[in-house]
Amino acid sequence: MAFAITQTCCNDATCVSVCPVNCIHPTPDEPDFGTTEMLYVDPASCIDCGACADACPVDAIFPVDLLTDSLRVYAGLNAEYYAGRETAADPAPNFHRWSPPTFDRAIPSDFAPPDIAVVGTGPAGMYAVEDLLLHTNARVTLIDRLPVAGGLIRFGVAPDHPATKRIGETFSRFHEHPRLRMRLGTEVGRHVTIDELAERHDAVVYAVGASSARGLGLDGEDLTGSVAATTVVGWYNGHPDVPANAVDLSAERVVLIGTGNVALDVARILTADPAALAGTTIAPHALERLRTSKVREVVLLARRGPEDAAYTSPELLALAQRAGVPLVVDDADPRTVAAIEAGTGKASLLRELGRETVDWTAPPVADARRIVLRFHSAPTELVGDTQVRGLRVTGPDGPVEIAAGQVVRAVGYRGIPVPGLPFDEARGTIPNTAGRVDGRSGAYVVGWIKRGPSGGIGANRTCAGETVATLLEDITSGRLPVRARRSPIAALAARFRGR
Repeated sequence: MAFAITQTCCNDATCVSVCPVNCIHPTPDEPDFGTTEMLYVDPASCIDCGACADACPVDAIFPVDLLTDSLRVYAGLNAEYYAGRETAADPAPNFHRWSPPTFDRAIPSDFAPPDIAVVGTGPAGMYAVEDLLLHTNARVTLIDRLPVAGGLIRFGVAPDHPATKRIGETFSRFHEHPRLRMRLGTEVGRHVTIDELAERHDAVVYAVGASSARGLGLDGEDLTGSVAATTVVGWYNGHPDVPANAVDLSAERVVLIGTGNVALDVARILTADPAALAGTTIAPHALERLRTSKVREVVLLARRGPEDAAYTSPELLALAQRAGVPLVVDDADPRTVAAIEAGTGKASLLRELGRETVDWTAPPVADARRIVLRFHSAPTELVGDTQVRGLRVTGPDGPVEIAAGQVVRAVGYRGIPVPGLPFDEARGTIPNTAGRVDGRSGAYVVGWIKRGPSGGIGANRTCAGETVATLLEDITSGRLPVRARRSPIAALAARFRGR
């Protein structure tokens, strides 16, 4: 019986590298890699060896015959990916001739071990750390402005996705590596400058992510009750920058502007049964507030139609199959209905959902929780005096005002400048060439601050691989000389403590 990849796929392609019959695609060297929502097992080629399941860092791969009811749909999704595609006629293992060993990533032995700092302990930074520690003789200093490591894994992944969070265990094993030093609670630009880091390291890799929320530029956006999704996510994950009272759950209806996976995460947590979250990593203060929450309806608002929704199919399927919280489509716009009936792409996933022409002036149904999807609705204004009382949006018959006590903006992330490094204001990234920071010798970037807020956890493996390859090429070519010795790291650590 074949295996199937399911909802929590992180796309880091660890499974691809261990598959003996090349039955998992797209692979990192194929054009589709990084653009598909997940990876897929070819059921016709799978030999049921289980190597992929053993290697998966997020427990996303299972035998098809052992899939639970909520995951059974993934057997079909895996098979559908290969419909009409050419696959190997013989799925038997393809053995290769032995050849002399090569170490493409290694620094030649006649080079001094470089000292490299990595700023950021999220997935992008840790994939870079993993590459450096496993394939070079580099000494690595790992720096993070927060007092705990983990970055996006710790503070961005929803607490009811424990399998996804488990990849953090893979990363944390490197924290004890003999060639790695941790410097937590250290902020670049505040406790140490980029020049001080450059003075004591041969190279510095910045993996600082995209922590700022994009704004809408709408009237009323600064009203009480208008918050960014980054704030809500940080609130329920216990981010030290987000106060315990940052999210008010006294409104019966909450509108989420955006339909990406983050918006789905927020909607799912706000409508979850607190008892089901009690055994997760949710922040205690968030769990207490959810127990007394008055939220009964969360509206997911999309500018475009269901065929262009930003969420991934696996995340929507998981939300639709959740027991006790109906997922409903507002069918007031005929374009929404037409797209669902046509059944193309993501719109086909909504066919089995309930539909309703919602009266947005009326309060939600009492003593019940639900999530409503509304498409073809562009927000135009947040309404209220000092507190949000509604959101005006476009509708098929003109403007519509949705009565709501809270509006959450989930329209994307944006990087913020690192003092002393160049910054592209339009893209919210640090300008670079294959990870090499433009105009700054010895500085490199990886992750969202390098390429913009796109791609999930696993996309950072390929991204980090490119940056580390650039860094090593600079060392071996002489473009980035490795200095014989510099001030010991203890001196820098003492300066951190002093500040």
